[in-house]
Amino acid sequence: MPATSPIHHPGTGHGHESDARDTFFNCMMNAQHHAEPYDYWLLRDVFPHKVIDALLALPFPKPANPIFNGRRESNNSSRIYFSPDNQRQYAICRELVSLFSSPATIRDLEMHTGADLSQGQLRIEYCQDVDGFWLEPHLDLGVKLFTMLVYLSNDPKLYDAGTDIYDTTPEHNLVATAPYEYNTGLIFIPGQNTWHGFSKRTIHGLRKSIIINYVSPEWRNRAELAYPER
Repeated sequence: MPATSPIHHPGTGHGHESDARDTFFNCMMNAQHHAEPYDYWLLRDVFPHKVIDALLALPFPKPANPIFNGRRESNNSSRIYFSPDNQRQYAICRELVSLFSSPATIRDLEMHTGADLSQGQLRIEYCQDVDGFWLEPHLDLGVKLFTMLVYLSNDPKLYDAGTDIYDTTPEHNLVATAPYEYNTGLIFIPGQNTWHGFSKRTIHGLRKSIIINYVSPEWRNRAELAYPER
C-alpha cells in the first residue's frame, strides 16, 4: 500500500499526525495479547485524546430508523466510511487514513499480530449504535485481512458495550467481552474460528466506535474504501 504524503493541519504544524503515530505505536507495544479462544489483542490509549475528541465531534447523524436483526449489512445504505469525500471535508478522517496507510504502521501491525497486509486496502467505518442494536455471532468475510475496533464514547454507563468473543462450539458460548472504555480497542485477524458479535442487551447511551479493516483486492464495494481507485 503506497504511503500518502504527510498532512499539514493549519496551526498545528506536523505534530498532530506525529503524535497520533507515536501514541498508536506505543499502544501496540503494550497491547494485551490473548490466545483463547483465538488470538486477539486488547488496546488502551489508542490515540491522543485530541484525536478521539475530534472523532466524537464528527457531525455524522445517527442512523435513522435502523434495522435491528443482528446484521450490520441490513443498514448498508446509512453506514458511514472515511471515503475520499469525508477525507476532504474532515481533517480527522484524512489524518487517520494517512496513519493507517503508512508503511510504518502496516509493518508495526504485521509485526505484532502476524497478519499479512501486503495486499491490504484500507476501510474505516464510523459506527453509532443505539439501544436495540445487536450482532449475532459471526465470522468476518474472508476478504477481510485485519479487524480493529476503537471505542470512543466517554460514558461509564457503556462499560458493558464492548465486542463479545465466542467459542467455536455450535452454541457459540460467550468467552469474553472487550471492555468498552474511552480510547480502548480490540484487534483480531479474521479466520475460521474468530466468532464475535454483540449479544442482545440494553445500550445505555450512544455506542460510538470506528472499525478499521484491511481488505483484499477482491473487496466489491469500492466506495467503502479510503482509496477506491487503487
